[in-house]
Amino acid sequence: MVFADLFFLFAFLPAFAICYLLASLAKGVGVKNLVLVVFSLIFYAWGEPVYVFLLLLCALLNWLFGKGIDQKGRGRTFWLVAGLVCNLAILGTFKYLGFFADLLGRFGLSVQVPEIALPIGISFYTFQSISYLVDVYRKESKAQRRFGDLLLYISMFPQLIAGPIVRYGTIAKEINNRHTTAADFADGSFRFLVGLGKKVILANQLSEVSDQFLAGGLAGLSTAGAWVGLLAFTLQIYFDFSGYSDMAIGIGRCLGFHFKENFDHPYCCNSITDFWRRWHISLGSFFRDYLYIPMGGNRRHQFFNILVVWFLTGMWHGASWNFILWGLYFGLIVALEKYTILRWKVPAWLLHLYSLVLVVLGWGIFYFVDFSQMTAFFPILFGKAEALSDFTVRSALTSRFWLWIAALVCCLPLGRWIRDLVGEKRAFGRSVLSILKLVFSVALLTVSVALLVGATNNPFIYTRF
Repeated sequence: MVFADLFFLFAFLPAFAICYLLASLAKGVGVKNLVLVVFSLIFYAWGEPVYVFLLLLCALLNWLFGKGIDQKGRGRTFWLVAGLVCNLAILGTFKYLGFFADLLGRFGLSVQVPEIALPIGISFYTFQSISYLVDVYRKESKAQRRFGDLLLYISMFPQLIAGPIVRYGTIAKEINNRHTTAADFADGSFRFLVGLGKKVILANQLSEVSDQFLAGGLAGLSTAGAWVGLLAFTLQIYFDFSGYSDMAIGIGRCLGFHFKENFDHPYCCNSITDFWRRWHISLGSFFRDYLYIPMGGNRRHQFFNILVVWFLTGMWHGASWNFILWGLYFGLIVALEKYTILRWKVPAWLLHLYSLVLVVLGWGIFYFVDFSQMTAFFPILFGKAEALSDFTVRSALTSRFWLWIAALVCCLPLGRWIRDLVGEKRAFGRSVLSILKLVFSVALLTVSVALLVGATNNPFIYTRF
């Protein structure tokens, strides 16, 4: 089940809202938490019923490991190591076993590996589990005594299948002590509809352009077509992933949970380092706090630490050579920036242009899981094609002119500019802003539903990871 689906919008979400509101009549949050857990498990089991048992097993094991870590003495370290090994073993078995078997096959070692479907969201809830264990070990959070409460944290459906990676400490207090105000519900609903619009109105339409040029094979692809397809994917993946994050944050806000931001207008960056401070913030902060800094961070072996982190960042995205290359590509750039442009005085416009070019090229590496297709694509991108342009390119630009304009404009911090323009701090400005949000919300919902009627299933890109 995905958020950008009519069944979710008009069946699952209303049913959950009714049950959750009825549960609110009871004292405390215990019944509300039970409703949230039950619906989260239904949400996850909808497409992959068997893997809900894997999710339950992971939650149970991490609950036990957390209790072990919470004790005094040397046994704490044993339980932490055991927990980390167990989580990584589960992730490795389902996500990387086939990759390493293929790698061994290239060295002449034949290893038969059964084909195992990748459980949706396993990378996200595994990392959340790891962050919980480490935070308990560091005594930054207390171990959860009740299994149901930890299961709620790991399985909560708003952020279960595509993030953001929510730290346990961020919502630990809100699990059993939260209240949803009218402002929370209004802001959360608006944020959800903004995310829905990003996905349905922008990302889904841009995917048609990127697929037209990149998905059907590269035979006959012109150089201009390669650039148009790659630019469409560059915009598509941003609106797809940030749209999901907006929807997750919005639903969480409606329930009284305050998830941290996961995107901060990354295409407004002025360096690759700055881009990765703005893109998938929860993943970047995870690797920073749980790997980069413990390895030595900026204090020692900085260059090596950066490459290791980015190698693993690439691996996290998928068991494929293109993701490893993609991670090392950005890792090398980030490392080199620390000794070059971050120390130089360079005009802002030039830094922005430099950043966008490298980011777009990086998405070219990211897109092609088939390594042979990727190596064939880049020569076409740089002019080694049968034609520089063709009719399909002109058609894709002219027939979808307003889509391109809307996508480019929506990469900018429009919300921040509008709030400053109307004067959010003044009573009149807040009234104007409320009216604008209401009108925009109705428009987003109407257009999104109209586009979803009769549309084929178009899942979020990051549910693959």
